[in-house]
Amino acid sequence: MYRISPFVRQFALALLAGAVLATVWVNLAPASYYDFIEWRIVDLPLARWMWATPVNVTPFMVVTDILMAAYFFFIGKELWEALVLERGALAGRRAALPLGVALGGMAGAALVWLVLQALIETAEEAVPGAGWTVPLGTDTVLAYLVGRRLFGAGHPALMLLLLLSIATDILALLVLGLTNPNLSIRLLWLLLPAAACWAVWRFDGRTPDTDATERDRRRGLALWPYLIAGALSWFGVAASGLPGALGLLPLVPAVRHAERSFGLFAEAEGLLHDPLNRMAHLLVWPVAVILFLFGLIRGGVDFMAFAPTTLVLLGALWIGRPAGMLVTALALAFGLGLRLPPGVRLADLGWIVLVMAMGFTVPAVAIAAALPGGAMQEAARLGLAISLLAGPAALMLAHVARHR
Repeated sequence: MYRISPFVRQFALALLAGAVLATVWVNLAPASYYDFIEWRIVDLPLARWMWATPVNVTPFMVVTDILMAAYFFFIGKELWEALVLERGALAGRRAALPLGVALGGMAGAALVWLVLQALIETAEEAVPGAGWTVPLGTDTVLAYLVGRRLFGAGHPALMLLLLLSIATDILALLVLGLTNPNLSIRLLWLLLPAAACWAVWRFDGRTPDTDATERDRRRGLALWPYLIAGALSWFGVAASGLPGALGLLPLVPAVRHAERSFGLFAEAEGLLHDPLNRMAHLLVWPVAVILFLFGLIRGGVDFMAFAPTTLVLLGALWIGRPAGMLVTALALAFGLGLRLPPGVRLADLGWIVLVMAMGFTVPAVAIAAALPGGAMQEAARLGLAISLLAGPAALMLAHVARHR
């Protein structure tokens, strides 16, 4: 396994730094914190045929819906390469177990959320059956930060953990968008990213023919056509009612890429010069800044916000997801004969499940869309902060197990 680039660790630290700063701010001066994230920079008078609701440009909107699209493009690129490139970790039949386990974890989290909500939720603004999309996602960079300490830099289980967390985050965002009750005919806006990405693939993204001219080859290496297609893709996705953070994902398959995979976030990709890897290299430091801003905007935790919603979310992440992942893994192993990747033991899967009981980035996006504002959102955000204790718990238990 190729060495994972150190920028993934930098992403995690940037995210945590923003969240810590936000938490201090919201507990010392909550009024100024909420004034900051909800500050109306400008109101855009867009026509209703163009956008479902009036667009108020705030720091929350800029970071969550616009800038975070670069982060999900970054991790979406890794998932795409794992699926389609030569020696990709998810190429062919190898995709069945990780994707099945990811879906099983999401299903378990949603089911436990619904059960606990019906049993213990007391918030007056709670809607029965709502909010189940909140615990579906996890956090890729924080999972890597813990997993690297748990397994070591070169362990195959670390690669499986990254695959599961990336797939879970992207699938969770898709589910969040597709369950939006305001979609309807606005989904036709998805024709715009489809057309833009097909056009840029047709003229620039395809692997050049053997008889292609040098001019055509050089044109395919330029990045500006992808920037235009990316802007159109983001607008079409956001106008359709799906999360704007997904706006650049349709572009990933359209960009010319390398022929083989070196592994998720492989440091060796820094030596490649195809357009997809060049774009990823250019995004490294901007994504670190974006994750810091996301932690600052969405990571503020009010320690006085504890409520039944906090327990509902913790139950979904700490009970529902692990149970769903383990049950699905066993069902796929005994029912379909699927096996864990070479070098990954059943005990390693148990540690992976425990690490993925953390939730932050994607659940923090889902909170604003799936829960009523105010107390429920703050209680759920406190639950996300507490869920991160699953990481240190996994490290402590692994330390005890090794000594025994």
